[in-house]
Amino acid sequence: MNAVSLPLVLWLCRIGLCLAFVYSGVSKLFDFDSAIAEQTHFGMSPPALFAAATIAVQLGGSALVLLVRGLPAALGALLLAGFTLLATFVGHPFWHETGMDRFFDLNSFLEHFGMIAGFVLMALFELRRLP
Repeated sequence: MNAVSLPLVLWLCRIGLCLAFVYSGVSKLFDFDSAIAEQTHFGMSPPALFAAATIAVQLGGSALVLLVRGLPAALGALLLAGFTLLATFVGHPFWHETGMDRFFDLNSFLEHFGMIAGFVLMALFELRRLP
């Protein structure tokens, strides 16, 4: 891969990792009532506080990964990895389910671990760039 295409590929990887979080954060920001309803559905209390924190983590972490480099980008990636880990256990409790519900939640659960791994790799990549 030549020197011009590598930065482009890395930028596209960053976008791919953050796309769901940017979309989710923006939609929650513009429909805060639905964000609160989502938190209520998952039993988070107080729901407005958890909705605001979710938006802050999704948009703030994504901004750090997409717009800066080095330690701040690594922190953003780890923030999104930690958020994803917690949200995966809250949102996809396949161990309580049977049938197709279990199948779909187990698939989502496992896919989210791939996303977590991508963010950890991004953090390690950013930390290696430090002097």
